[in-house]
This record gives sequence, C-alpha cells and structure tokens, in this order.
Amino acid sequence: MAPFSVVSAGVVGLLAKSFSVLSCSSSSSSLARCTAVLPVLPVYLLPSRGLTTQTGGGPPKRPLNGYMRYVMQQQPTVVRQHPEIRLNEVVSKIAQQWRTLSAEQKRPFEEEFQRARDQFKVDFQRYQDQLSPAEAEQQAAEKKLKMAKRKEIRRKRELSILGKPKRPRSSFNIYMSEHFMEARGLTMPAKLMSLMDDWRNLLSHKKRVYTQLAEDDKIRYKNEMSSWEEHMVEIGREDLLRRQNMPKKKSSQKKMAPKKDEAKPKANAGKKKKMATATATGKTTAGSMKSKWE
Repeated sequence: MAPFSVVSAGVVGLLAKSFSVLSCSSSSSSLARCTAVLPVLPVYLLPSRGLTTQTGGGPPKRPLNGYMRYVMQQQPTVVRQHPEIRLNEVVSKIAQQWRTLSAEQKRPFEEEFQRARDQFKVDFQRYQDQLSPAEAEQQAAEKKLKMAKRKEIRRKRELSILGKPKRPRSSFNIYMSEHFMEARGLTMPAKLMSLMDDWRNLLSHKKRVYTQLAEDDKIRYKNEMSSWEEHMVEIGREDLLRRQNMPKKKSSQKKMAPKKDEAKPKANAGKKKKMATATATGKTTAGSMKSKWE
C-alpha cells in the first residue's frame, strides 16, 4: 500500500496542538505520566481530509472521529509490519489495538476530534449563510434524495440479513446466466446484446424449457416467501410482510362498531314517531266520530 503523503507545515502544527495535553514539566513524575499517555506506535501525520473541514467552493466535510484518526495514524505501521495481510485484516488489528487503549491514551484523538467538530460547525454555518435561496433549496433536495438512498440501502441490507428469499427469475434471465460465459463480445453490453439476439432467434421448443424453469422458480419463491413471512410474524416484524398479507388493524373494527349502535337509536326514533302519528290519528278519528253521533 502506498504511504501517506507528507502534509504542509501548518498541518504539522495543527497535529502538534492535538497533543498539547501531553506537554510535561521537567519533573520526573510528569515525564513518566507523559510517557504513559503517548501511544506505543510512532505518530504518523493524518491526511489533510481529516485535519481541515473547508474545501474549495463546496460544503465543508465532516471531520474524522477519534477512532478513525487513530486508524489513519496506525495504518502505515501495521501495513509495514504485516505486508501480507489484506486491508480488512489491517483494520481489524487496529480496532483491536484501539480497544486495548486506556481512556488517557484515547483522549488526544477525542479532543482533536472535538476541536475539528467545533470548527466544522463554524465553517458549515458560514457556508450556509452564503448560499442563495435557490442553492439552499437544491441542497435540501439533494440531501433528501441522499437520505432516501441510504434508507433504501439499509432496508435491503436488513432484508438480506433476515434471509428474505430472492425474487423469481424470468426465462431470459435463466437463459442469460447459463450462456453468459460463451456469449459473443468483449464488453458487458456487447455480450448482453448478443444474448438478446440469440434469445429472439431461439426455437420455441427450446424456449419452452426456460419458461418452465421460470414457472418452477415462481413456485419456489411463493413457498419460501410464505415460510419467511410466517417467521417474520413470529419475531414481531409484521412491517416486513407484503401488503396483502398484513394483518387487519383492530382500530378499523372498533370504528365500525359504533355505527351499528348509532343506527339503532335512529330506528327507534322512527318507530316512536310512527306510533305517535298513529296515536294522534286515532284520537282525531275518535273525536270526529263522537261529534258525528252527537
């Protein structure tokens, strides 16, 4: 891995300030305390991205936190000591070292992150103030779109962890996966175009084989989804069910019940009105009959 480039003298001074808490007096006890706080591995300069938040013209970048600063500092040393291991193993070793550090050893990195974060807030507010209304609106829309993409990525990652079955493949997808290596063309688009041409010219009885495979894959997906959704109900994740399989809300049933109760008083009121009308009519008829006989 290529070593990190040397940064300017100003960056060196900024990095030196991060370890100002380690400044010691000439006494032996202070020197011993200072030596205990310093990291065991040699100090390497961080890249400029982690030390400055202001970029030319664009919004300031968020500073690296204390752990990431430690990772960037220790990465060259671990790579030199273990050139045969991969990058993810390098990060694992550095993470293990970080966990073994004491609070005093972590403090310089955390304090430097706190100072960089405070400066970031100032730079970001200055950047926001110089934006026009149209630019601010565009930036808000871009941020909303970025957040939606992140949310979708997290959702897909969660579904993958929960073991959601893969969607069924079409007949052409099955054909393409079987014949992709032998397809004509050197690039991916060229291979896809040749496969599409071969699929169009494929005989009907050969196409029928892949159509049947696609139908079988649909049955597989249906059965696996049924079992998976039952498991999601068991662990309390009904929100991941397909819309048609979601349980009906009880609140809707409760809302329907009062309507039936409200209909009864109206019916009773209608009956009482009819009875009152009939009674009044009967009295009127009886009165008229009485006056007639008299």
